[in-house]
Amino acid sequence: MTLAMAIVIGLLAGTHASIWGMYKDAPHEGFTWTTFVRSMLVAAVVAPLAVRWLGLPLAGPGDWVVLFGTTYAIERALAEVYKTFIRIEDQSKYFIPMQLSVFGKPVRSYGARLLVGACYVTILVGVVYAVNRIDTSGVALPWVVTVLIASAFGWISAFGGAWKDAPLEGFETLKFFRSPAMAAAFAAAMTVLTDRLLLVTLCAIGFTIATTESYKTFFRLHVPRGKFQGKPVTHPEMLTRRQRFVPVYLTIWCLVIGSYVAALIR
Repeated sequence: MTLAMAIVIGLLAGTHASIWGMYKDAPHEGFTWTTFVRSMLVAAVVAPLAVRWLGLPLAGPGDWVVLFGTTYAIERALAEVYKTFIRIEDQSKYFIPMQLSVFGKPVRSYGARLLVGACYVTILVGVVYAVNRIDTSGVALPWVVTVLIASAFGWISAFGGAWKDAPLEGFETLKFFRSPAMAAAFAAAMTVLTDRLLLVTLCAIGFTIATTESYKTFFRLHVPRGKFQGKPVTHPEMLTRRQRFVPVYLTIWCLVIGSYVAALIR
């Protein structure tokens, strides 16, 4: 029963990420089921592994929310590492390169990309290890300190985004501090559901990504997605077809928010 629930939650997290990704990219790249279900399948594997490796209970709605946020964070990290450092793809179709770049120019050496990618993954793992050490040390941290530590991945996201986007779009102060601020806010919300610092940290960045992408996807339709800025819409039929997925997307958000509220009133 726990395994089935973990898989379902993983599928929901992956579907959520798949829909906003498709919604923004499909008009420029077209739609394929292979690409669409990728995040769903990865998240469906990540969720049960997270339950096992992190000792996540699934006893109630609060635990479901924590697993959703944790799965979201891990799946998105895996996707970004793959797209930035491993995948080989023609970057000319993008305004902002999706592969590792320096001052807006893609790094052509595959070996260099893998080396930098290994360093990046080491930093991520190092942060997880450090947070977990604090988690298991038995030290009682003040609530404010917990929230600040849990916003760590928000800062990594901010620096990574600035490195990739700023050379071509310019540096935006508010945009830079958005991820750390939102991660801190979600960390504060997650402390109500779990006292484990590592889970709070992963959920904080997971829900930060989910919320930020929801806002950029559905509330700023007049603003072209950064990586396709100035690029033609080659699949205009997707501007209509993509609307069919919106009810599913909203349903997932309702399930997550409803579960959080249910956990608070239990």
